[in-house]
Amino acid sequence: MTILFLDQFSDPGGAQRCLLDLLPAVRERGWRATVALPGSGKVFGQIEELGFETARIDCGPYTSGAKSIPDAARFARDVPRLAGQIRRLADAVKPDLLYINGPRLLPAAAWARLPAPALFHSHSLVPPGLGRRLCAWSLARLRATVITACRFVAEPWRSAVDPARMRVVYNGVPAGVRRQGPRPAGTDWRIGCIGRIAPEKGQREFLAAASIIHHRLPHSRFLIYGAPLFQDPAAEHYCAGLKAAATGLPVEFRGWTSNVQAALAELDLLLVPSAPNEATTRVILEAFAAGVPVVAFRSGGIPEVVEDGRNGYLTGTAAGMAECALRLLSAGAFRLADMAEAARDSWRRRFTLERYRQQVIQAIAGLTVL
Repeated sequence: MTILFLDQFSDPGGAQRCLLDLLPAVRERGWRATVALPGSGKVFGQIEELGFETARIDCGPYTSGAKSIPDAARFARDVPRLAGQIRRLADAVKPDLLYINGPRLLPAAAWARLPAPALFHSHSLVPPGLGRRLCAWSLARLRATVITACRFVAEPWRSAVDPARMRVVYNGVPAGVRRQGPRPAGTDWRIGCIGRIAPEKGQREFLAAASIIHHRLPHSRFLIYGAPLFQDPAAEHYCAGLKAAATGLPVEFRGWTSNVQAALAELDLLLVPSAPNEATTRVILEAFAAGVPVVAFRSGGIPEVVEDGRNGYLTGTAAGMAECALRLLSAGAFRLADMAEAARDSWRRRFTLERYRQQVIQAIAGLTVL
């Protein structure tokens, strides 16, 4: 089998990490693949290191979220050109399957009218509006099969896609590196936030919770891992505001890390204050694998993976997040250990990398024989 993968970014976001996780299983099946991406991000080299060919396509950059009028006009102008690039790639690759790893690519893929079946992997919620309607039209025209990262993300596509062509596949992550034993007495609690720097990831709410926690637990330190991605000026501005807002708090901005497990090994607790349109967020699953307790907002698909009071806590505000964190940290090492073990158990049962690869590969194999 030959697969043409299309991705809308070449910077290493969550969807791109899922693709990188999948490609070794594609290779193990003996399938051929070409991955087409825009820009010049690090993902090109990572894909080539796995032994796959890459190609460049034109897709953006565009602003994240709701599009400005100039962005929308430029997107409409770019679709026919991108469709032509996809057709030329398909003529060269002759794919048995078109795998679309981002909603911005759907209209051009539909316009290209390739004979190969299409699979769309939906990692995050497309907000209501013209963009969602255009994606739904594209899915119907493609008669695409859809894999979604959670039930929450699946909802917008149910009117456009035959239920028999939809399936939910939760992300999977490798085993984490667990810190041996509790933090020594007298050392500072370390509380972190890991992810792309952007308003929807909630770093400002993290700082609000950090201020409350530090007032009650002065021996606490806060680590923010992440950076603005996807050439987004609004995210750069947001990041500068965060650093100003952190003045007077014991907060370290550690920048982007490709080694999330090493970052988690430093933490006693992970806070995930994501916006309401969040999917399940991969970092929660990575924390589970590492045995790091999680306190998260009750946003989007997060309640599908966090069982409140068992493998983490769910809340709706920064103040509530701070209270959950204080309750957990004040309960002592045994409570932390119990929740950490419950998190590890959730990972073993539901979120291993092997399970993720198996389910996606099964979807691909089933689609090509329809």
